[in-house]
Amino acid sequence: MTEERDVNPNRRRVLQCMAWAGTGLVWTVVGGVPKSLQLGGEAIAAESGSFSFVQISDSHIGFNKEANPDPNATLQAALDRIAKLPKPPALVVHTGDVTQLSKPAEFDTAAEILNGIKQPVRYIPGEHDVIGDDGKQFFERLAKEATPARSYSFDYAGVHFVAMTNVLSFEKSHAGGFGSDQLEWLEKDLKGLSASTPIVVLTHVPMWPLYPQWGWATEDAPQALSYLKRFGSVTVLNGHIHQIVQKVEGKVTYQTAMSTAFPAAKAGEGPGPRPLKVPAEQLRHVLGIREVAVTPTHPLALTDITLA
Repeated sequence: MTEERDVNPNRRRVLQCMAWAGTGLVWTVVGGVPKSLQLGGEAIAAESGSFSFVQISDSHIGFNKEANPDPNATLQAALDRIAKLPKPPALVVHTGDVTQLSKPAEFDTAAEILNGIKQPVRYIPGEHDVIGDDGKQFFERLAKEATPARSYSFDYAGVHFVAMTNVLSFEKSHAGGFGSDQLEWLEKDLKGLSASTPIVVLTHVPMWPLYPQWGWATEDAPQALSYLKRFGSVTVLNGHIHQIVQKVEGKVTYQTAMSTAFPAAKAGEGPGPRPLKVPAEQLRHVLGIREVAVTPTHPLALTDITLA
């Protein structure tokens, strides 16, 4: 079963503006099953025996165009919201494009801001983080735990997190790709895990062909997914497209995230992916919450509510 949703008649307007406020996703894991809430206002406190984590993405430190001349401020706004959550998250994950052009000064500025997060932070690179050096600077600074294949995994409270890089071939193919070394690593990493282990996969480019014409796809994702198909609950979190789109296919839930820097064009609207400018007066009037219930055998149940 495959399901893609575009819920709520006001969704288009909300998504066009919401990223300006420096939003991210709060992920609460209840009984091993991830549920998401849009950052903004009060997040629902995690139930007993659960934990939460926060996803932020596409900070683009160094971006200075009209869509957002100050991404530092919006990233800081996202961190301020994390700090005000009723229950502190166990960890934070950043799903790529920390910087705009992979410049040392941009990494320095990002680190200065992100060091304000009190929780452990896990990073994967976006295509903007690997410009010119295939991610050497990114991995040395932000993901030292990565294997030579440019991936790593970790466990928290019974959930197995897999962080994978699918942007190293982006400049040539204009699409995501893992490569044979990383796919071999993934197969080995998952061996020995029980099929009941909840899996959370972190990537930058979507793992499903959301819009291949714009590079919103990962060419060798089918092989990666073949290693994941035996698990009862798989949640794939990514960034890259600066807007929320979701898909449920069997036991796999795909969820994209908004940017903390600027919103972007929806698939097929205009000549290609690009930043969108939002009137400044709308910045903090379009925050909302999204509650997403995820179970191993059912489609996502979404409720989108603006804070206006």
